[in-house]
Amino acid sequence: MSDSSGRRTSDQPPHGGGTRPGPPPPEDPEPRGGILMGRPFGVPIYVTPSWFVIAALITWVFGGQLDRVLPELGTARYLLAFFFAVAFYGSVLIHELAHTLVALRYKLGVRRIQLQFFGGVSEIEKEAESPWREFWLAFVGPLLSIVLGGVFYLALQAVELSTVPGVLLTGLMVSNLVVAAFNLLPGLPLDGGRMLRAVVWAATGRPMTGTVAAAWAGRALAVLVLIGLPLLSSARELDRGRTDTLVDAVLAAVLAAIIWNGATGALRNARLKEVLPGLRLRDLARRAVEVTADTPLGEAMRRAHEARAGAVVVVDGRGEPIALVRESAVRAVPEHRRPWVAVGPLARDLEPGLRLSADLAGEDLLRAVRATPAGEYLVVEPDGRTFGVATLTDIEQRLTAAVNGR
Repeated sequence: MSDSSGRRTSDQPPHGGGTRPGPPPPEDPEPRGGILMGRPFGVPIYVTPSWFVIAALITWVFGGQLDRVLPELGTARYLLAFFFAVAFYGSVLIHELAHTLVALRYKLGVRRIQLQFFGGVSEIEKEAESPWREFWLAFVGPLLSIVLGGVFYLALQAVELSTVPGVLLTGLMVSNLVVAAFNLLPGLPLDGGRMLRAVVWAATGRPMTGTVAAAWAGRALAVLVLIGLPLLSSARELDRGRTDTLVDAVLAAVLAAIIWNGATGALRNARLKEVLPGLRLRDLARRAVEVTADTPLGEAMRRAHEARAGAVVVVDGRGEPIALVRESAVRAVPEHRRPWVAVGPLARDLEPGLRLSADLAGEDLLRAVRATPAGEYLVVEPDGRTFGVATLTDIEQRLTAAVNGR
């Protein structure tokens, strides 16, 4: 148990969206992510608060364009523009549901779908077992967007272009084709990046090699977006004002940051999966000393120091462990007060989830930690004897060091 200040270290990649770099944090059995809209196929769909930002932006931009095409609408054009924003994200939802259905078909599990600022995210729980399953899982989303673009094109043949239905169908056709084209770009975390990963995986036989190639392609794509989009926009329309140019630059920077972080997170998560099987609780446990609840903290720390132990376990009169002294609580007690403070109030009672088998390793270990979030865990042998104490800090630091190659 350390007297010094505590040390803390820091997400899917979710398919088609951003990732969470670093060791997975403790999670709720069903994570929330905004406003629950429904559960098709048993998968919860959430609309995040950031969606309302992009919906307002689409309404403003598309409404301004409608003023030039259908000036007779007046202010009603903004209501039509908002309807377009909703319909467009309905298309994005169909794109994500395509990923979800294939993932469920392959029994990979889907935790949730989120509609957010830059599109949607399907959080798929497991990785595909083969590169070609991975390829199809990624390709089906853009494929559905292309199909939707074709459907809107066919519907457009039955109406006049200069009418409200014509403008809406044109906008939805173009937006779905743009979504498909953008997602097919070969860089993580986009669908095209996962397709590139699958191809390299199939060629080399190593999923990690595919991830590295697709992640670096994603980083290159982020730089290209950051520099290229504003240049392309200004070259296309030379009469644009400073405000429009600034908006384009900001949106390009945000989009580039999302792509860069997604690619980096995908690479970190792939490294995590490589090192995870070597994470064994038996190797992480600290030696512990056993004391009764009325033992002064100063005395408990002295015994721990003599035994070269890093944790203190509170036992009852029969010597059975009943609580774990919290490291954070020890650090909060000034050294001159420790002889007068008993360890009992500084300990957390041993709930069932705080007793972990020393044989736990890899994903089973992370699953056990997620099920009962805590700072310390009692590590026991199969026969119930105390082996030691493992701290969440140690687990996180071991994972972070392994992922970063240290």
